[in-house]
Amino acid sequence: MTALKDIIAQRIRATGPLTIADYMELCLLHPQHGYYATRDPFGREGDFITAPEISQIFGELCGLALMQSWLDQGRPAPFTLAEPGPGRGTLMNDMRRAMRAAPGAIEAAQIALIERSPHLRQVQRDLLGPVLHLEDVTELPDQPLFMVANEFFDALPVRQFQRVENGWAERVVGLGEQGLRIGLAPPVDLPRQGRIGDVVEDCAAGVAIISAIAARIAAQGGAAIIIDYGGWNGVGDTFQAVRNHRSEHPLDNPGEADLTAHVDFAPLAAAALRAGVEVSRPIHQGDWLMSLGAETRARRLAEAGDTGAMAALRRLTHGDEMGHLFKAMAIWPRGAPAVPGFDALRLHANDT
Repeated sequence: MTALKDIIAQRIRATGPLTIADYMELCLLHPQHGYYATRDPFGREGDFITAPEISQIFGELCGLALMQSWLDQGRPAPFTLAEPGPGRGTLMNDMRRAMRAAPGAIEAAQIALIERSPHLRQVQRDLLGPVLHLEDVTELPDQPLFMVANEFFDALPVRQFQRVENGWAERVVGLGEQGLRIGLAPPVDLPRQGRIGDVVEDCAAGVAIISAIAARIAAQGGAAIIIDYGGWNGVGDTFQAVRNHRSEHPLDNPGEADLTAHVDFAPLAAAALRAGVEVSRPIHQGDWLMSLGAETRARRLAEAGDTGAMAALRRLTHGDEMGHLFKAMAIWPRGAPAVPGFDALRLHANDT
């Protein structure tokens, strides 16, 4: 057993099975043995590659979209330029460079990174210089907020419930003869329909976070772009682990693999609407990037000597690559122009 697997087993013996959410929290954020506390998991030498690590095109276009929203809202100053779960800081670095195209934008920006890992905080400071590091979105400065959250919500803990004969039974992590195993808690009533065997996932943390972000934007102005893999009102077990760029069972190596679940955009959109902002329908990442000029930017990079620019463009935008798996959703203040790429796609309360 790994050190963290021993800790988890001892906790289960002492207090009973863990929810999937509690298990994810321990595996990802345990202060000594958690996945993000002990390593830099990004890039080819890590366990997975995110869009900002594939090409600067991604971060530049995110930055330009936020910059246009900043201009559309009258150049508020000062404002917060924020990213939750910023990895190495690559996305923020590319956004910051692109936003220099608007005079005064970066000078007015206070860069804030929501990051709990001490190791990754240092990696981010090494790249970006001094930044404001926060533990939680509720700590964001009380001023206009412009934010991109890329592959952030998928890493938030989820609870899982499985439809059984007499209700919904929560899926939990317990102990079996071979070590950790998935089991079912006693059934409970949930206000939703389903067939026997269906699994649904609930991300309360995601709803709380999007509510706080949307409330800030409703009150102070700004915009947020959420990019992640997932769907709308999804059903199914999407709890997964990745290590060394390969999938493995989530219980195999606690603390040594990245744990995620697909994002259900429907409850996030509903929470944002309740907070008083405009919300877009999720659209394919590839369609959104192409609408912002991704192909033109890739061709210019190729002409300047970037031999991998066109391959990177395909990986980011093609339907067989990241282009359809990943979705983009935006929120902005009521009465303000839409975030670029989302203008005709507003949601209403009865859509969620």
